[in-house]
Amino acid sequence: MSPTEFRRLALSLPEAVESSHMNHPDFRVRGKIFATLTGADELCGMVKLTPEQQRWFVQIEPKVFAPVKGGWGLRGATNVNVASATEETLRPALVAAWRNVAPKRLAEEHDAEE
Repeated sequence: MSPTEFRRLALSLPEAVESSHMNHPDFRVRGKIFATLTGADELCGMVKLTPEQQRWFVQIEPKVFAPVKGGWGLRGATNVNVASATEETLRPALVAAWRNVAPKRLAEEHDAEE
């Protein structure tokens, strides 16, 4: 997957917008970050999961997902190897991260649309 494809998937979620944080692109819903791209080539990403979600994604796709080092990782922040990801592996993680920060009513509206 390319950074462009990562962007397309992240921005396909309801009310998702691209912004910038600490000199790298991030993706937000109503001002809250749910994913980022990092590195000069933007081939590293991060999704904001719960610790339980993180364990599941890392177990299922260890070549794509890994806990962020330190305290952020213990809270669920999860690195994404963008080059190794596919839409099938990344989209569920982005949706989970989006749901984790989206307002409850917006997430419920998204459920009704699916």
